[in-house]
Amino acid sequence: MTGTVAADRAVHPSVDVVCLGESMVTFLPTRPGRLADVPSYDRTIGGAESNVACALAGAGHTVKWISRVGADGFGDHLVEAIGAYGVDTSGVRRDPDRPTGIYFRTATDRATDTHEVAYYRAGSAASAMAPGTLAPEDLWAGRVLHLSGITPALSDSCLALTRELTRRVPGRPLLSFDVNHRPGLWRDADGARVLLDLARGADLVLVGEDEAAEAWDLHGADAIRAALPEPETLVVKRGSEGATAYTRSVSSGTGRADRGAGGAGESGVGGAGDAVVSVPALRVDVVAPVGAGDAFAAGFLSATLRGLPVEARLRHGHLMAAAALTVAGDLATPPSRAHADRLAALDAGAWGTLRLGPGWTGADEPEVRTP
Repeated sequence: MTGTVAADRAVHPSVDVVCLGESMVTFLPTRPGRLADVPSYDRTIGGAESNVACALAGAGHTVKWISRVGADGFGDHLVEAIGAYGVDTSGVRRDPDRPTGIYFRTATDRATDTHEVAYYRAGSAASAMAPGTLAPEDLWAGRVLHLSGITPALSDSCLALTRELTRRVPGRPLLSFDVNHRPGLWRDADGARVLLDLARGADLVLVGEDEAAEAWDLHGADAIRAALPEPETLVVKRGSEGATAYTRSVSSGTGRADRGAGGAGESGVGGAGDAVVSVPALRVDVVAPVGAGDAFAAGFLSATLRGLPVEARLRHGHLMAAAALTVAGDLATPPSRAHADRLAALDAGAWGTLRLGPGWTGADEPEVRTP
């Protein structure tokens, strides 16, 4: 990948966002119970980066998903299913020697002791991604390149690829990085340190307050920002408390996603000239607590691409997460842009009393006010 190619793609992006990472065929149980007891499963798809890609496409953006899948039926299914969301899958490579990853999970909350996940992804086609195996014209085709911390955990070659993509080189697209710490995927104890180093190379970083505490022993949004001063934007997701964005104003590069900060809401000034904006989470009638983090990333990126103020970016993240939380699987139909804009524009009092439940994205008047 040369600087000339990078600069040319950044000046002439062909899509809004490129998402790179493994997607797997997911088997969801038809009823609650242990994996040993569930008799049948429904087939769907799952993968952090492809989830973001599908949600962004549903929100009206042009998106490309890049990965490797096996030359098998599961690979066919992934490419067809993700393509059906309107995502460009022309950058997906087929591997004749390695299988497509799959996994099974129980219906219970991931945070409970009864939740089980069985991954069959070791040696998968995606784990063979490496520098030089993917076309630069695909990788640098967007205004934004979105990665996550799952990819470098898959293999040494995937780590080398992620390190290459997070290098700060002239003309690259805006680099978005969702930390997605998965300790069970890493082959040694250095995974957390590696993720911190990779995040420092990104322009936009999204991280959960809980995962930062687990991975880096960092507690609170300010402590996370102190450890990650390099990204122009840091978004700390604080669960039911909401999310906080730290933004540092810089000049926008030609052809890149809008980077300006702004917005009202609860704000302040952080270190090194940061503007700090916090937005409380929504009240949601949760159907299944899966896919919310990826959906939040998609909502925040969508609003960033549109040049909206930071408060609106956080609100769109919360709204997209609420769409995912109110369906059984990882992927949900997002609200229409007009609908999301209307809700994101509510005053602080109305936002604080908003409650969303199943079906809200398709209803004319979905919000339920709390007493």
